[in-house]
Amino acid sequence: MITFDLNCSNGHQFEGWFASSADFETQKSSGLLTCPTCQDDVIQKALSVPNVPRKGNQRAVSLPSVVPEAAETSTDAPATEIPPAIVAELVQKLARAQSEMLDKSQWVGGNFAETARAIHYGEEPDRLIHGETSRDEAKALVEEGIDVAPLLFPVVPPSAKN
Repeated sequence: MITFDLNCSNGHQFEGWFASSADFETQKSSGLLTCPTCQDDVIQKALSVPNVPRKGNQRAVSLPSVVPEAAETSTDAPATEIPPAIVAELVQKLARAQSEMLDKSQWVGGNFAETARAIHYGEEPDRLIHGETSRDEAKALVEEGIDVAPLLFPVVPPSAKN
């Protein structure tokens, strides 16, 4: 089940529970959703911040400072300029961090969205996964409250490495 914060056109805010994002859209387009306060049927999803608890198997990662101490106190250069060497160092650190994460993650290929949902709803064991999915499917996962993030750097699927 997915919980959405909803608003009616009169400004009342309430909560709705749905089987999926598609279920919300179906109920909305069928006129089945009404405000419990004023019975208004013009309903929209409200902006909300999901409450995602930290998993016990996660560890805090602190990113090293990439701006040299001299640059932090200097007023000579504009604040938006970062020396190319610092940018290159940051990119290398991000690539290493992604590589380390992928080493601990399971490749699920084109089954990413299906597997992510199964893990989220407790149908499969909790684990880190990576794979491929469409932008629309990734957006649907986020709307369901499933945490996903694009990889910063391209990944060669395990089957293509041989």
